[in-house]
Amino acid sequence: MPMTRPDDGFEYYAYALLYVDDILMIHHDAMGALKKIDKAFTLKPDSVGDPDIYLGAKFRTTTLKNGVVAYSLSPSRYVQENVKLVLEEHHGTTLKKGSRARSPLPNNYRPELDMTEELEGEEASYFQSLVGILRWMVELGRIDIITEVSMLASHLALPRRGHLKSIFHMFAYLKAHHNATFVMDPSYPQIDHSVFKTCNWADMYPEPIPPNAPEPRGKSIDVILYFDSDLAGDNINRRSCTGYMIYVNNALVIAHSKKQARIETSVFGAEFCALTQGMDQMRGLRYKLRMMGIPMEGPTYAYGDNMSVIHNTQRPDSTLKKKCNLIAYHACREAVVAGEMITGHVPSEKNPADLATKPDRRETDYWTL
Repeated sequence: MPMTRPDDGFEYYAYALLYVDDILMIHHDAMGALKKIDKAFTLKPDSVGDPDIYLGAKFRTTTLKNGVVAYSLSPSRYVQENVKLVLEEHHGTTLKKGSRARSPLPNNYRPELDMTEELEGEEASYFQSLVGILRWMVELGRIDIITEVSMLASHLALPRRGHLKSIFHMFAYLKAHHNATFVMDPSYPQIDHSVFKTCNWADMYPEPIPPNAPEPRGKSIDVILYFDSDLAGDNINRRSCTGYMIYVNNALVIAHSKKQARIETSVFGAEFCALTQGMDQMRGLRYKLRMMGIPMEGPTYAYGDNMSVIHNTQRPDSTLKKKCNLIAYHACREAVVAGEMITGHVPSEKNPADLATKPDRRETDYWTL
């Protein structure tokens, strides 16, 4: 619903987010709006107030170092409840060692190389349920386990004893590292425009704007995509892993870690595949934001650490010699031509998508987002 804030005339859209019997109101007078809803649809007695728990995570405001007030989600309570549940079911034989679990998986452990006995019946179902719990933790902000959960999820159809043991190790890690806050930083990123080369691309493929999109209202936002890949990361089938993270301003909204559908023979091909998958997700996000009436004045800033991919998406005169990468190559360049995306280089150590591709990280790599 289009709204205008009365004190300063700021124009924006108000939203009511519904999830079963939960309502989250985005409005300059949220309490007043909920009271109006209560007159038409009776709400639970004494249920209207500032949000504290949403979808299993603690909801609160946080003041950042720069003085900006941001919303944050903390899944700590959900994590501790499930760690306690696993602890009670298995008498803590593994989780009591939580203080020594410095990483989500045991050192040098690769699920695809595990040849222990296969799980059957209740144990297999239990493993699958634990993976489901861990996936929801990732959704609530535990990005530090996203790669490891993705690796274990690849074995849902045929779990083994070692997979179950490693998932207990992950719960031991969560027992020792249960505190985490997922901060939705609304401040604008400091973008170095010098890393994005501008060329005279022909305006052949304009970005499709939904004809029924509402008129944009409010402040314009920036969309940023970080992408990465781990070439031949799977030790059995040698498929690469795609990882990407998408931010709206400085708030992380999408994180992805998954094996690629086919085997790539070069870092160039694996990185282009990762960029293509991230681009598809970014394109859907831009469409959704436009349909919500949120203004976007510029392209998505896509950062990667492979210079060959960056050069081939920045220069119109670059040519492709390997036909196996043809579709990803042209799909990404078309997005650049349409003004949906521009690409720039970022060093590997500053690429957050690296977190979603490689499981072997030191304890110092633990992230609080």
